[in-house]
Amino acid sequence: MASKESNLPVLYAELNKFGQNGEYDRALKTANRILGISPDEEKAFHCKVICNIQLSKFNDALQLIVKNPKLSANLDFEKAYCLYRLNQVPEALKIVDGVQNQSLKIKELKAQILYRLEKYEDCFAVYRDIIKNTNDDYEDERETNLAAVLSNLTAQGSDLEVPSLREDTYELTYNAAHRLVAQGTNGDKAVLAEAEKKLRTAEKMCREALEEDGATEEDVEDEVGIIKVQLGYCLQLQGREKEAQELYLAALKAKPDDVALVAVASNNLVTLNKDQNVFDSKKRMRNATHEGLEHKLTSRQRKSIAYNQCLLTMYTNQGEQCQQLCTKLAQQYPDLAGDASLVKTLQLSKEGKAKSAVKLLDEHARNENYLPMKLAAVQLLLSYDERKEAVNILENLNEKDRSMPGIVSALVTLHLADNNRDKASAVLKEAVNWYKKNKESTGDLGTLWRQAADFHLRGGEVSAAAASLEALLQASPSDTKTLAQLVIAYAQFDPTRAQNLSKRLPPLHHLAETIDVDALESSNWVIGTKVVKRKVEQSPGTPGTDLTQKKRKQRKRKGKLPKNCDPNVPPDPERWLPRHERSGFRKKRDRRNRDTAMKGTQGAAAGASDLYDITKMPAAAKPSPNPRQSPAVEPAGPRQQQRKVQQKKKKKGGKW
Repeated sequence: MASKESNLPVLYAELNKFGQNGEYDRALKTANRILGISPDEEKAFHCKVICNIQLSKFNDALQLIVKNPKLSANLDFEKAYCLYRLNQVPEALKIVDGVQNQSLKIKELKAQILYRLEKYEDCFAVYRDIIKNTNDDYEDERETNLAAVLSNLTAQGSDLEVPSLREDTYELTYNAAHRLVAQGTNGDKAVLAEAEKKLRTAEKMCREALEEDGATEEDVEDEVGIIKVQLGYCLQLQGREKEAQELYLAALKAKPDDVALVAVASNNLVTLNKDQNVFDSKKRMRNATHEGLEHKLTSRQRKSIAYNQCLLTMYTNQGEQCQQLCTKLAQQYPDLAGDASLVKTLQLSKEGKAKSAVKLLDEHARNENYLPMKLAAVQLLLSYDERKEAVNILENLNEKDRSMPGIVSALVTLHLADNNRDKASAVLKEAVNWYKKNKESTGDLGTLWRQAADFHLRGGEVSAAAASLEALLQASPSDTKTLAQLVIAYAQFDPTRAQNLSKRLPPLHHLAETIDVDALESSNWVIGTKVVKRKVEQSPGTPGTDLTQKKRKQRKRKGKLPKNCDPNVPPDPERWLPRHERSGFRKKRDRRNRDTAMKGTQGAAAGASDLYDITKMPAAAKPSPNPRQSPAVEPAGPRQQQRKVQQKKKKKGGKW
């Protein structure tokens, strides 16, 4: 026994050697040999746990710690780290929070755990404390992590005051660009353009830094992939979808090892495809929903991918699967319950189940989703020409929603489509009275007042029109046009009120001062633009023209005559007609009967044609040249003859 214990220094020396050389398999065997000799050796036990962690055997290391509480009393960091790597993040945070007098490595691990749990404000506080109280070679890494925290805080809409960071490494430049992209998701083109510039700079810095370190081309492309995908997203937000698609495809073509990067790029390609190229989208969506991604993606990314998966199943007409995925989406992310119900509704509508879709929308019409769901039901019913039910939904809204300008406009339009002018007028009156009573202003109400006044004036309801004009005049007292309309309206039923209001109109001489009489006289709005002659102004320095000066006569050019034209011979009156319609047209003989004499109609006797030959008729039988003496009816002229349509013969032996 004594000989075995005497070997411990040698074994510890071997253990130290293997650990420094990174030979953790051999170090693990040596640690087991030491523990076999002396099971209570804490250093050997600690080395055994570390070797398992280095060999990514986190579960084995955790079991060792749990089963040996005496030897692992000071191994809180190792236990929390194993839990963190096994994705048991909340349990890891409990272990870390229970440590008194936390060391630097405990604080670093806590910051990582808080980042994974998306508690970015707490994570920011931890990193700020670490950077403030440390001074070592890991300053760039910590500041890079802090920049990542700040970009996520921006994406969450946090108003926390954040410091400005350096941008002298490609990681810091990338995170600064990521933060700008988060700010530009609302469509700010200037911010997105700045983010694009920083991302291109980060890509260039990354390539240069890795090439200096001697990295291979594959390693460079793998590292640049995340920058390309982020740049593609930035371009997609700017509406440059084709460029974004090329970047996504280039990143995926490099076959990166980062499954999260593949998932994000694939999901973004699905959004670019929309309802087109659904087979490619299904393949991409499989990459975006791969198992094990739930711990690699943020909750925002997982939420977007799940929602896009629901939309894709709707586009591919997978009704049952779409309903299941939408139900799962609403359970996992309650804030997307309304969106999930809308996707369900669209799927039911595509299947022709309009009533079921409207019922589903009505079930989810509560709280902030009340009005959107009701309006979606109205749109769905109108698409199926269920106008009456759509009107009922709008009329059953609460008074505030029913008085919104858009709702009022829809109701008036629907009532007029049903030729129910009285109900349309009542809707406008109710809206005007509600705003007068509550004195609320939602958007531009001037359009509502003016449209209501015009509607009532066209319908002869002068008093109702006056009420709308009064409200419009109160909103803009200096509007002379509205005041004039109001005077005209009151003049029809309240002359006294019209007289009092007319005193507020500007005097006529004020209006005349601003009128250019010459411009009115020379204007062409009365007689039209084609009739009015343009007034030519004299250029300065040219002598004036006398009104009695004779106008220049335009030289008339003689018309061009065709060649070989005899002016003494009158032109042929039938020259504009086709040859086959002219009176002197004679059809050419067929080449097959060229030698056969024309002997009259087919089947006639040999001498019968002489009866119709005028040259062989006796003089007494010749017709008189005077048409008044001719009993025969003159045939119609060539313009009245109808051309016979000749059918084309079918060709034999046509090609396939």
